[in-house]
Amino acid sequence: MKTFWLLLLFIPFFFSCGKGKRVRSKEIHTVEIENILEDSFLSIRAIALYNNEVLCFAANNNTIGKVDLRSGERVIGQQKYDSLDIQFRSIAFSSSNFYALSVSNPALIFNNHKALVYQENHSKVFYDSMDFWNDQEGIAIGDPTDDCMSIIITRDGGNTWNKLSCDVLPKALEGEAAFAASDTNIAIVGHHTWVATGGKASRVLYSPDKGKTWEVFDTPIVQGKATTGIYSIDFYDEYNGFAIGGDYTRPDDNAANKMRTTDGGKTWELVAQNESPGYRSCIQFIPNSEGEKLIAVGFKGIDYSNNSGSSWKPLSDEGFYTIRFLNDSVAYAAGKGRIAKLTFREE
Repeated sequence: MKTFWLLLLFIPFFFSCGKGKRVRSKEIHTVEIENILEDSFLSIRAIALYNNEVLCFAANNNTIGKVDLRSGERVIGQQKYDSLDIQFRSIAFSSSNFYALSVSNPALIFNNHKALVYQENHSKVFYDSMDFWNDQEGIAIGDPTDDCMSIIITRDGGNTWNKLSCDVLPKALEGEAAFAASDTNIAIVGHHTWVATGGKASRVLYSPDKGKTWEVFDTPIVQGKATTGIYSIDFYDEYNGFAIGGDYTRPDDNAANKMRTTDGGKTWELVAQNESPGYRSCIQFIPNSEGEKLIAVGFKGIDYSNNSGSSWKPLSDEGFYTIRFLNDSVAYAAGKGRIAKLTFREE
């Protein structure tokens, strides 16, 4: 295990799926899917790209791994802690460290060269997503253990993590939580941060200053059951964002499961009402698309919009949980038993 983490430590990397300069891209009509890792024992909901060359992932069965995107070489390791069967659903990195966060009690964050850097024991603990603002400051979010969402923050590159008091966070509503479906409950643009909640209440928490202060915005997305609400959120810039979800137990339902904002999350409007796609677990803006082009994935397929989500086109019925873009024509997606390279083609 130590050797595995050291390999990750010496990989030069930076985020490769940022929004970048806005340049209009051409239309997408098809997607080619090539599996780069297959393992029927794995369920992979968290992936990250390093330096356009390496993909790292965190999964169930104590598993963390990486794939060299140039050579295809794979390194798969097991992170053990006592006798726990650890499920990882969040992954993030700073400039010098790599982190994997487990979901349930106890919540554990492992650092690639310092082993365990955070542990939280509570009967209600369940963490859903993790991300970094910069090399020193990062955030992870989870279900409430008290009367607010669980939010932990690092200001020292991940060496220590501190949980925010409910005194500085909006009070959670009854049945409000979050979904650990794709590691995309958090969206970050500069100092701006949006956190998507779901369940019986589904709202968007917002911080303009990297988690120091917070407010909360209501949304019109479907809610009212433990399985409904926002499953994924993404922002193209500080104003334009999109959120998707629904009810994973009723994946074909397509009413009130897609919404967008143009004012930084203060207000949201439903789009493509009663139109496909239904439930999806991950939404991502296509880079360099002026905020107009989006890809949604879920266990029932892949869908594409070229008009900021007003209408959608199905590209494939192959299922995935999460997706990250390498550039405006290539992405990597993960799901049940596999990671795949997705190449989006113009007709």
